[in-house]
Amino acid sequence: MMFRPRSSHDLRLVTMQLKITPEPARLRWLHDIFDNSVAVATFDSQAAELTFESEVTLEHFEAPQPDYALERYAATFPFAYTNEEASDLVNARNRPEPDGDVDAWAKRFVTPGEPMGTMALLRKINQAINDDFKYVRRTEKGVNRPADTLRLRTGSCRDFAVFMMDVVRSLGLAARFVSGYIFVPELDVPLETKRDATRGGGATHAWLQIYLPGAGWVDFDPTNSIIGNRHLIRVAVAWDHHQALPLWGTWNGEPGSFRSLDVEVSVTENR
Repeated sequence: MMFRPRSSHDLRLVTMQLKITPEPARLRWLHDIFDNSVAVATFDSQAAELTFESEVTLEHFEAPQPDYALERYAATFPFAYTNEEASDLVNARNRPEPDGDVDAWAKRFVTPGEPMGTMALLRKINQAINDDFKYVRRTEKGVNRPADTLRLRTGSCRDFAVFMMDVVRSLGLAARFVSGYIFVPELDVPLETKRDATRGGGATHAWLQIYLPGAGWVDFDPTNSIIGNRHLIRVAVAWDHHQALPLWGTWNGEPGSFRSLDVEVSVTENR
């Protein structure tokens, strides 16, 4: 299980309660290779239903209009990471499924021989996915290949995160996958004051971070055109989406015994 938010300078975990039914024979916690908090439960009895209830209270510190102070050499694109940075970011720049169509789409935002602001470039890419691609919630497991997301021009938050990761990696930038939750402010305000709908609420959410020298790992949510941590609650980070699954495991039983899997996430604000 990856349910526990990552404590940081912009997020403080106050309390956490994890209830599992039936009660596991053993529950242990560990930090994975990315320092994510992972809970592992094992069972020794039969049951007709398995439920996980995680409730957390946290303090979330966000900058409505974050100002990222990039290093001078990284403020303008294209730029090169230092040798030390490049050696540490090898996995964050690796493309498991490179594709020429994705490369061509990424190059639309860059004019050869004409430098542009790095943040301006990333804002355009982030916004273009939000504007030109249709968001759909998919319950089936798995994530589409970046080339398929581009061809279909539609996808879930995980599809968009993986697609943008591949796009910026094709431009030489380092990116990693983020799994977590998103606060949907529309649920906490009267109907007449609702803003544009936030996408990805009611379930786990996914976005990406890009490593920018001077600013560090910066959050980008192409599903909602968010830059920075506004409304975003990080739970797990990884080089690849396969390494940041909120819940996975195995069970023993008759093939027809599995009926369904339901997931519900609610994020509310305490004023």
